[in-house]
Amino acid sequence: MIGRPPRRALVLGGARSGKSRYAEQLLARARRVEYVACGLPADGGDPEWAGRVALHRDRRPASWRTVETVDLVGVLGQPGPPVLVDCLSTWLARVMDDCGVWTGTEGADARLAAAVDDVVAAWSGTRRRVVAVSNEVGSGVVPATASGRRYRDELGILNARVAAASRRVWLLTAGLPQRLR
Repeated sequence: MIGRPPRRALVLGGARSGKSRYAEQLLARARRVEYVACGLPADGGDPEWAGRVALHRDRRPASWRTVETVDLVGVLGQPGPPVLVDCLSTWLARVMDDCGVWTGTEGADARLAAAVDDVVAAWSGTRRRVVAVSNEVGSGVVPATASGRRYRDELGILNARVAAASRRVWLLTAGLPQRLR
């Protein structure tokens, strides 16, 4: 069993690397946990996505409360039980869309930068125990599109900033955790 996690921990890994399961184990001793799902809610329109969401939900204890939101600043600024953010990758994708990055909306880059700054500040200043999951990027194929490269770069920057503000950082590869810090 994994001991009590530090106040701020980041769990990185590739797709299907076991990062979410490991993050859940870090908080397994907590009776109550606020599980923040940053991805799109399963609405039945995508059976494969609905299956992934159900798998995650079924794995968690019934006492854990699920909150579907991208308002990480609000969550991290409130008192409460430990928080598990799953995941920063889906948070960033939704925020980039909300800021108008993909449509070239005027001021989109500034709004995105402000949103990332706000989340990093909330992460650094939270008084709650918090574990975040994120996809590690940059080790694979270079995306073929400008938008893919932009997303990869923005996620790499976000991960580095959150890692710098974390007490512990793990990287999962093939289900095996390696402590980086």
